[in-house]
Amino acid sequence: MKFINTYISLFLFSIVPFTIFSQVKNIGLPAIKNYKRSDYKGGTQNWNIDQDKNGNVYFANNSGLIQFDGSTWNKYSLPNNTAIRSLKIDGSGKIYVGGNNEFGFFKSDEKGKLKYHSLSDLVSKKDSRNINLIWRIHIYKGEVIFQSFTKVFFYRNNKLIVINAPNKFQFSFIINKHLYFQDKVLGILEYKDQKLIALKGTTSLNDKEIWAMFPLPNNKILFATLEKGLFIYDYNSVKSWNTEANTFILKNTSLGGSIIKNKFIVLNSVLNGIIICDLNGKIIQHLNRQKGLQNNTILTSFVDNKNNLWLGLDNGITFINQNSPFTFFDYSYNIGTVYASVIFNKNLYVATNQGLFYHSWTTPFKDEPFTRVEGTIAQAWNIQVLNNTLLCASNSGALVINQNKVLKILDTRGYFGFKTIPSHPGYIIGESYNGFSIFKNSSNEINFINQVSGFDETTNTFEIELDNNYLWLKKEPYLYQMKLSEDLKRFDYIKKHMQISPSYKGIGSLQSINNKVYFQTKNHFYRYSDEQENFFEDKKLTNLFQKIPPINTLIEDSNSNLWYSYNESIGVLLKMKNGTYNSQNAPFSNLTGNLVNNYISVNTIDPNNIFIGLTNGLAHYDSKISNNFITTPKVFFESFSSTSDTIITGNLEKQLTDLTIPYNSNHVKFTFSSPTYENQENVTYSYKLEPFEENWRNWSTTSVKEYTNLREGNYKMQIKAKNSYGVESEASEINFTISPPWYRHFLAYLTYFFLILAGVYITSDRVKLKIRKNKYYETIEQRRLYLEKESKIRHEQHELEKEIERLKSDKLQIKILAKDKELVSNSLQVVKKNKVLNGIIQKIKDIDTNTLDDSTKFEFNKLHKSIVKEVNTDKSWKDLEKHIKNVHFEFLKRLKEKYPTISPRELDLSTYLLMNMSTKEIAEIMNISTGGVELARYRLRKKLGLNKKENLIGFLMSI
Repeated sequence: MKFINTYISLFLFSIVPFTIFSQVKNIGLPAIKNYKRSDYKGGTQNWNIDQDKNGNVYFANNSGLIQFDGSTWNKYSLPNNTAIRSLKIDGSGKIYVGGNNEFGFFKSDEKGKLKYHSLSDLVSKKDSRNINLIWRIHIYKGEVIFQSFTKVFFYRNNKLIVINAPNKFQFSFIINKHLYFQDKVLGILEYKDQKLIALKGTTSLNDKEIWAMFPLPNNKILFATLEKGLFIYDYNSVKSWNTEANTFILKNTSLGGSIIKNKFIVLNSVLNGIIICDLNGKIIQHLNRQKGLQNNTILTSFVDNKNNLWLGLDNGITFINQNSPFTFFDYSYNIGTVYASVIFNKNLYVATNQGLFYHSWTTPFKDEPFTRVEGTIAQAWNIQVLNNTLLCASNSGALVINQNKVLKILDTRGYFGFKTIPSHPGYIIGESYNGFSIFKNSSNEINFINQVSGFDETTNTFEIELDNNYLWLKKEPYLYQMKLSEDLKRFDYIKKHMQISPSYKGIGSLQSINNKVYFQTKNHFYRYSDEQENFFEDKKLTNLFQKIPPINTLIEDSNSNLWYSYNESIGVLLKMKNGTYNSQNAPFSNLTGNLVNNYISVNTIDPNNIFIGLTNGLAHYDSKISNNFITTPKVFFESFSSTSDTIITGNLEKQLTDLTIPYNSNHVKFTFSSPTYENQENVTYSYKLEPFEENWRNWSTTSVKEYTNLREGNYKMQIKAKNSYGVESEASEINFTISPPWYRHFLAYLTYFFLILAGVYITSDRVKLKIRKNKYYETIEQRRLYLEKESKIRHEQHELEKEIERLKSDKLQIKILAKDKELVSNSLQVVKKNKVLNGIIQKIKDIDTNTLDDSTKFEFNKLHKSIVKEVNTDKSWKDLEKHIKNVHFEFLKRLKEKYPTISPRELDLSTYLLMNMSTKEIAEIMNISTGGVELARYRLRKKLGLNKKENLIGFLMSI
């Protein structure tokens, strides 16, 4: 029993990837990104690689120093334009480089531009004659060490110390804080106290060109030679390292390598890419041109600060995302689009668009591609293990697979998949292109029984689940509820559902969880109650998906984890031991867009081996690998430009502060980068310029932003980056000030202030002068106005006097008119009196006086004479007529002038009418009848030219 347990443990150890212990996986290929010369615009060969504290990567290239910050490539050349063969970056950011007879360092100036400072000038004339190629640069105990084949230069405090090679150097290495050199005669030399001390037993390596040294456990060192293979040294003797790695290097030669976490060794080859082996020499991973590299000659390798791998190639640069739980099987493994996968009889089977493929699961994958199962050239939609039988649903039909070939064709119609029937043990129902078929498994053999009648629609996009009562089929836009007959030959009951809840339209997905059928819409999960013949919501399952985007597919794997797809992405709810779920979707964000829509495939063998089908192959995911690979990204301003200057801020040792820009350069441009090299194309940026913008801009892959015509003031530009896993960086910022134009500058405002003061003073003085003048002129004007007013008063007084005189005259006239009226009245009374007296006289004349006595007759005659005298002596009327003419002289004059033909009699009539005398009064005065007055009026109107409607008296008054 103990032997069996030991065997099982060894077997599991052999098949479980080494990702349990580190990031390097022995199954599948890591994500690889190749950069061509046209990308970095440099030479072909890249000899060395290093990284600064900001994460920027530098390459020693044939055309100079190449810098890459994740967004932009920059190139810097040596003065003699020679190739750079070595480089090293110290903690201060100085980039030490070496070339042919030239070495020094690049350092940013005050504007962030990398400037080269040569150290070759410090070499004496004697030593400068044969500097040769600088192949290695080390930083060791505060010194910078430049090593060529002939000399070693130790640089500190701007001074150089030179040590000549005892014979001829090959290369140098720092191992476990010790500095070693290979001498062609003396073997391996250790540098101590400015002396070179030969190590015991290393002269056997003199005929071998050592390109790398690696520390091994138990105080041992591994030597990687160019053509002689790998050797192990225990500080006494050198022995060949008889391992898989050594066999590979002997066949393909080595150009050195690097080490990952002191656990894995990367070995560069000349002929066949790189291998990654463990410390026992077992090859974990082999990458070459066939597996995605653009070149098989690897000149250098470098492990960056995230344990990802950079390769300097004979022609190009390659980035390998080793620090990831994902690896991939792509075209190099002979597979295309993957719809399903399963492990059966120690083989991994994969259903693809090109047929069914398999690969041994118990032996390492290494370089062997997948092999096609014989007889499965057509598209394979599914591969399943049912009742210990491997079934393939393909375009060629329902196939039984055994011994990696088609054992039996159950039905020639195309099939999508198979399900066991819970209520009929041993029976299987298959989904064909035009309905359903029944198969039976008996006596270790599976056979086609019949096609189910009653439903023959095409189900090329479907979801199907079975429970004890119904077969459920989702086919847009319906959910079919179907019941199989007892003999499984037909559907006795078919019902269509348009929705499963009155609150939510449509049907999202159909899935089986814990052997129960669930229906999902808008992340709400329902089950069906046969008793109530209705759907009811499962609140517990719904609550799990509250904070998850709307899903379109849900799959429960063999470990009860819930895998869901959304927006062409995938996530998982990992089931914990206590029954709770832990949601994860960030690790899978890099698969977005590569999943097969409507055919989400997740095959969980164990937590270390999870396979996910992709449009371009198969992804392998190890959930036990720490999520430390998802780190918070950093973001930097690469450059800050205005129309007058450019500052490369990414190279500055200190953050840019107190930057002032003239107003005529207020067109500014920012470029920014995030040294996040895995899935760099999915890195997005957001930014805002305060106070110009209040809110952050939407996330975008654009790493350049310009602002034009900014006003003067203080500004703060902030940027954030978000990597492909959706993790945001902290904001980086640049504070700068735009000076106002000269006419809005502080000095200008000060000048304006003094000019205003001067203007106020001058204006005040002129105003005072003006006031004095105005007072003088005002006095003159007041004098003039006084005189004018006095003259006006006098004039008004004169006019008033005239008015008074006029009023007196009018009053007098009124009085005269009143007197005239009174006079006329009296005159009329006199006329009446005279008329009466004349009547008396006439009556007296009719009396016969002869009958009277003398005395009486005398008295009678006396009375008669007295009456006649009274009548003859009364001149009242003549006086009245004269008076009337005098009073109305002006009127009569105007009337006569206007109407010369008017007669005196008509003038009198006009006067009487003007005095508003009645017809009777006029008749008496004029001694005519009233009819005569009317006739006279008529004649007067005619002479005056008046019509019947015009008033005669009003006309006369207007004259």
